[in-house]
Amino acid sequence: MSRIAVHVTPRSTQNRVVCTVDGAIQIWVSAAPADNAANLAVVKVLADALGIPKSTVTIVRGQSSRTKLLEVPLTEAEIASRLTEAT
Repeated sequence: MSRIAVHVTPRSTQNRVVCTVDGAIQIWVSAAPADNAANLAVVKVLADALGIPKSTVTIVRGQSSRTKLLEVPLTEAEIASRLTEAT
């Protein structure tokens, strides 16, 4: 299990995940940050990008913030590799 920090941009025109050169992870979701919709979208988009079930992705901290701490059942090397392949 790894914990990763992500920066989320809600109300985007598309859903996507980008791993920047410095290792930061940015997630854009089309959902609005109301009624937990953006959080659910973040979990789904990240799980799809990593190729894992969304039930294995957990928001540990930052439910109401753009900066979130997520827990996923992969190593940091696996996460970086899968996100690099996805983009």
